[in-house]
Amino acid sequence: MLLLFIYLFIQSSGVQPVPLLIGGHASTTGVILSRILGPLSVPVLLQHLNTVNLTTPQGEVFYFQGGDPPAKYDLVNWQNIPKGTLKLVVVGHVDGFDLHLNESAIQWSTGSNQVPDSVCSKSCRPGTWMADRKGEPVCCFDCIPCAEGEISNKTDSLQCEQCPSEFWSNAERIACIPRQLDFLSFNETLGITLTTATVSGVSVTTAVFVVFLFYRQTPMVRSLTKCEIEFKVLIHCFIFIFSHIQVRANNSELSFLLLLSLKLCFLCSLVFIGRPSVWSCRFQQAAFGISFVLCVSCLLVKTIVVLAVFRSARPGAETLMKWFGPGQQRGSVCFFTCIQVIICVIWLSLSPPRPQSDFGFQGSKVTLECTMESIVGFSLVLGYIGLLACTCLLLAFLARKLPDNFNEAKLITFSMLIFCTVWVSFVPAYISSPGKYVVAVEVFAILASSYGLLLCIFAPKCFIILLRPEKNTKKHLMAR
Repeated sequence: MLLLFIYLFIQSSGVQPVPLLIGGHASTTGVILSRILGPLSVPVLLQHLNTVNLTTPQGEVFYFQGGDPPAKYDLVNWQNIPKGTLKLVVVGHVDGFDLHLNESAIQWSTGSNQVPDSVCSKSCRPGTWMADRKGEPVCCFDCIPCAEGEISNKTDSLQCEQCPSEFWSNAERIACIPRQLDFLSFNETLGITLTTATVSGVSVTTAVFVVFLFYRQTPMVRSLTKCEIEFKVLIHCFIFIFSHIQVRANNSELSFLLLLSLKLCFLCSLVFIGRPSVWSCRFQQAAFGISFVLCVSCLLVKTIVVLAVFRSARPGAETLMKWFGPGQQRGSVCFFTCIQVIICVIWLSLSPPRPQSDFGFQGSKVTLECTMESIVGFSLVLGYIGLLACTCLLLAFLARKLPDNFNEAKLITFSMLIFCTVWVSFVPAYISSPGKYVVAVEVFAILASSYGLLLCIFAPKCFIILLRPEKNTKKHLMAR
């Protein structure tokens, strides 16, 4: 019951203005207040209100209809002014049942004219999930983007869903899309770089082969075929004088075979580039293992021949070179290489490498690589190459100080040091590399070791043949 306490001045004939309390007819509160206010306890006269009208200073006339005045108000808004104080600004008015509001004139508590949201947090769009704020109502939350590989395809998701292993989330995190196959291809920068290095190595090897073939009659090249080593040993306690001993040392066949094997080493790296297939996975490891064994076998036999030549110059050792003639040299290279061939055949027959997709590497791409089904087979291939390389390094190190102005053992020693260093570093890099970079590491090791052998062994010889022809004489080569 609405009470209106006013002083109503009723102008009647001969009646003084009387203060009245206006309320409902059955209002207990009105009766009580009338008694408290004094002796003028009069009935509530709602029927007289219908005849009352009021005129505002603006000239508007209000009529009390049934005791209720018509609704007509100004809507004001407290607003901050630049001086830091507040002022009332009229932003609209109510006229009966009509509302007139100037929304652009309203200043909200945020200080702007933009209507604030009536919720604590906005809805989370697809691709995000709702994370409750600790210590705040449940309507207050943060929208967290889904992690890579997860999606949410509806509004206000409570959590993100993991994509299947063959799929990955798109950029918006709202759908799972198939992963792209990733492998070391000829079209990418890394593949182009390795291919260029391979072609360059093959070209340089071919150029060296042509140089040796063209200058095959010079002493530098002929020293690889038949080397006259003159030992004029004057020993006072012996009566023997050894001179003009003809021995076959470092057969040129080994040098040309070494160049051929180096060319195969460079070319086998191309098999590792491109999309893996069943046959490429098998052929790349076999080509790699056999090519390098052929190369290291040539160096090992050349080193053994160097040692045998100088040992045979001692008294009583003339028959030593019978065991290291051209036939024995070729047979030794074939024997060492056949062992690797047998290892590769057994390995590839029992448990060959095969192409397989690697889903372990997180990302939008899945790596297609050759998986080693048998680590033992791959270890035997590398281990046998390492055994021959270490043996060659040891023998070349022992022969490095043998008398000769052009002792090839020094070149072999340095080349094998580089070779062993590259492949010792290869193992941890191969194990720790992710995805297609495993293949890139192996190709890099093949190229680095091949370039090391080519430059260390043949670069000094080509330098003398092409740029220092005055040293390409029999006298200079036989000088101590």
